[in-house]
Amino acid sequence: MVSVVDDDPSVRDGIVDLVRAMGFDAEAFEGAEHFLQSSRLDGTRCLITDMRMPGMTGLELHQRLVASGKSIPTIVITAFPKDSDRMRARQAGVVCYLAKPFDESVLAACIMSALGASTTGESGS
Repeated sequence: MVSVVDDDPSVRDGIVDLVRAMGFDAEAFEGAEHFLQSSRLDGTRCLITDMRMPGMTGLELHQRLVASGKSIPTIVITAFPKDSDRMRARQAGVVCYLAKPFDESVLAACIMSALGASTTGESGS
């Protein structure tokens, strides 16, 4: 299961379509709180989340999951890339930090990398 958390419906839908085209199950969430309260949390093996969202940011979501013992391999996407955000994301252990618009093949490679980390026991679940 790949969970996509982004406040932009077109981005959410596009990523979900791509993930499903790769042969994986995917579900979209409009915000971090929706994801955290969902029944899909425990089954998520890869999280794709936007850096900037109302409420909790994608990086804050990742850090909250790690702090709670759910280290889900995370891909952070952003329309406003900053070197400082990239460094913080990398230090927090995200798999990839991608600037929008990104090439679908790059996202696909990040998803495969994240799922590889998940299957080696690094997901924490």
